[in-house]
Amino acid sequence: MAMTSRERVQAVLNHEIPDQVPVIIGVSNATGIKMTPYKAIKELAGIDAPDEYIYDWPELGTALPDEATLIRLHSDVRGVYDRLPEAVSRRNKTRPAHSNFIDDWGSGQKEIEDGVWYPGVHPLAEATTIEEIEAYTNWPDMHDPYRVAQVRAAARKLADENQFAIMATPWLLFPFERAHAMQGLDKFLYNMAVDKEFSKYLLEKIYGYCKTLMGYFLDELGGNVDIIKIGDDLGTQESLLISPKMYREFLKPIHADFIHFIKERTKAKVFFHTDGDVFNLIEDFIEIGVDILNPIQTSAGRMSNLAELKQRFGDRIILCGAIDTQKVLPYGSPAEVRGEVKRVINILGDGGGYMLASVHTIMNEVPAENVLAMVDAAQEFGKYPLK
Repeated sequence: MAMTSRERVQAVLNHEIPDQVPVIIGVSNATGIKMTPYKAIKELAGIDAPDEYIYDWPELGTALPDEATLIRLHSDVRGVYDRLPEAVSRRNKTRPAHSNFIDDWGSGQKEIEDGVWYPGVHPLAEATTIEEIEAYTNWPDMHDPYRVAQVRAAARKLADENQFAIMATPWLLFPFERAHAMQGLDKFLYNMAVDKEFSKYLLEKIYGYCKTLMGYFLDELGGNVDIIKIGDDLGTQESLLISPKMYREFLKPIHADFIHFIKERTKAKVFFHTDGDVFNLIEDFIEIGVDILNPIQTSAGRMSNLAELKQRFGDRIILCGAIDTQKVLPYGSPAEVRGEVKRVINILGDGGGYMLASVHTIMNEVPAENVLAMVDAAQEFGKYPLK
């Protein structure tokens, strides 16, 4: 018997076998679609809908798909979002063309070529002391009610319709990534190595703001949510950005407390997004309460060994992602995309515990035909019992 999308996702979240593998696409900046492929998908599908951006943030470049497109993509999940403070949004919409985008933390993006933005504004790049952190005056106002004013109604509407799983994706940038944004990646990694006290203080300072906003966000959601997305990018193509020892000293206590804070306030499952080869931290993630691991970057180190991932962790954590965005989706043929979807589903979907998604957001290089090949193949090959 066919399930609704929400029932399908909830079955997987409860470690039960659904009627078919759920698809997550077009939701959050971790499972989204950039504007170029989104436009091409609409054209290919004959859908007339406006071009809107997630978080109303064009420089981020990720589309906010319309409902008709989400249905064509067989997406089983819908998103609920916060937003930047009204004054920050207004300032950025009225700033001079091509000038830097500055967010509510004072960090931001530079236009590196026409229409392409990259993190390049790091307000604490030269900071080396706790006093300099405390002297910084542009910390965000997480008490601004505008940030979450639309959350309650959006979540209630989805819950009342009861058709799609509800994934809440507050835009925080989490402690490690936000520290990169504030200092620059190379500078903060250096400081972690040479000045533990400074680095831990900055991480805790950032975490306090993230936790405050999450509290307001959860209050507005109430019980109308199935999945809460958090995360911190910790991996590279071949290894971790920091050693497991350093993760356990600097970040694991923060992540553990954040997950505890969330789970005290909601029954929703925690979706943890972390790119790269994070194989050596998966036991840590399970220990601190991560329910869903994303994006399973199959091009990165031991994350490519899907059989080992499934065997070692598949009964304790839900695996989400694994459809390669580095080679297969951008450069493969539709037939090759279909073959990869079938391969991944047969390994990770065996016995349930898998939700299909691309590895991170679908980038501009991906043809619309390949996106549709991916989601259509999921419908064909993802029905249980798997063939």
